[in-house]
Amino acid sequence: ALVSALVLAPVQAGTTYQKDPASRIETWEAHEAGVSVRLTQIGPDQALAFFLGRGFPNQAAGRYAQECVFMTVIRNTGAAPLTYDLRTWRFVPAGDSARRMRVKEDWLEEWDLRGLSERARIGFAWSQLPTTQEFEPGDWNQGMTTYAIARGSRFDLVFEWKTGGKVFAGKLEGARCARSDEVR
Repeated sequence: ALVSALVLAPVQAGTTYQKDPASRIETWEAHEAGVSVRLTQIGPDQALAFFLGRGFPNQAAGRYAQECVFMTVIRNTGAAPLTYDLRTWRFVPAGDSARRMRVKEDWLEEWDLRGLSERARIGFAWSQLPTTQEFEPGDWNQGMTTYAIARGSRFDLVFEWKTGGKVFAGKLEGARCARSDEVR
């Protein structure tokens, strides 16, 4: 039912695009040589509410919600184990140079400096995409990732993974950061 209501369209070679007509949430997915990476928008109000519900003080939850937030899903669609490390991934804002994405450990350092409660830090850690992980064929995982980019801006995501002792790279093209007036 929901799947048939989604609008599917290629963004560029290798990247597909979906928009849910009811929620207006957009999703981009790239399939490359045994791996898929999917980004689904999380609006600032959604991110704020999620972390307030996990015991974050208003200021800390607001700080996280300022970032461009996506639910990120990684799948091993190949026949061999793979590993990834988000610290090697880069996002490239339209018309700008590549930037390092902020990973879970970067945020945890900030939350420690702000004195967030253990409850809030645990809730946060469980919600984020692991920085590194190994997947057997068919394995997948999901979690939030953030990008320091203005709401409404577009970017490409250059992602890397290792399999069979070799490093591979792929690109997810044309992702757009959600604005609060766009998603329901």
